[in-house]
Amino acid sequence: MWRVLLLVGVIALVFWGLPWFRRTPPAQVAAVLRKVALYGGIGLLLVLVVTGRLNPIFAALAAAVPALLRLAQLARLLPALQQLLRGLGLGGLPGAAGALGGGPQASAIRTRLLDMTLEHASGRMDGSVREGPLAGRRLSELSLSELLALLGQCRAQDPQSATLLETYLDRERGDAWRDQDPGPRAGPSPGTGLGANTRMDRDEALRILGLAEGASDEEVRAAHRRLMQRFHPDRGGSDYLAAKINEAKRLLLKE
Repeated sequence: MWRVLLLVGVIALVFWGLPWFRRTPPAQVAAVLRKVALYGGIGLLLVLVVTGRLNPIFAALAAAVPALLRLAQLARLLPALQQLLRGLGLGGLPGAAGALGGGPQASAIRTRLLDMTLEHASGRMDGSVREGPLAGRRLSELSLSELLALLGQCRAQDPQSATLLETYLDRERGDAWRDQDPGPRAGPSPGTGLGANTRMDRDEALRILGLAEGASDEEVRAAHRRLMQRFHPDRGGSDYLAAKINEAKRLLLKE
């Protein structure tokens, strides 16, 4: 009976875990796995001490060291594995598809140096580089050193691109990237405010909210609500993103 219960538990864990793994930034996945391994190891050690089975474990631990090292190397493949799952359509939840085109609903934000997409359902960000040595490259394909070099270019040429890229790094790479970042945190350029380089038009507002022409007021409000739930500064977004999302809603609703 206990084997059946264990099998049911494993299936339930996989059913719950795949969607979580698919939509969670790789840095956060790695952090959670490290915590699970740490607390699980402590719990196992306590059980072994209480049951008097500790001594035989030391030999097994010595044999397991190479396997643990290989597991640490595999952790570096998390982003590629998540990309594969998304490409195969695995790990999704029923009803997660967006209302536009039958696929995941996404927003698009353009700055001078970046074209960024924001997935409504998962909260993931990705984008491409518009100018410079990395022009045409996807952010998800760049190494951390390349992303930091791009961030330096953004800080020198367009503070709004720098703010957007910092938000991407925080969501997709966690906080660890800041340890290798020599520059100051980006801020809005003097006299521009956080909204945009130029006055937003209707097409841009629709792209930001991930809507098509003809969207109703209720669809505008629903898209705005979803995006603010994902990209509000208190939820890992930024003041810049929140300002763009709010401006798009005001323009489309003529508030």
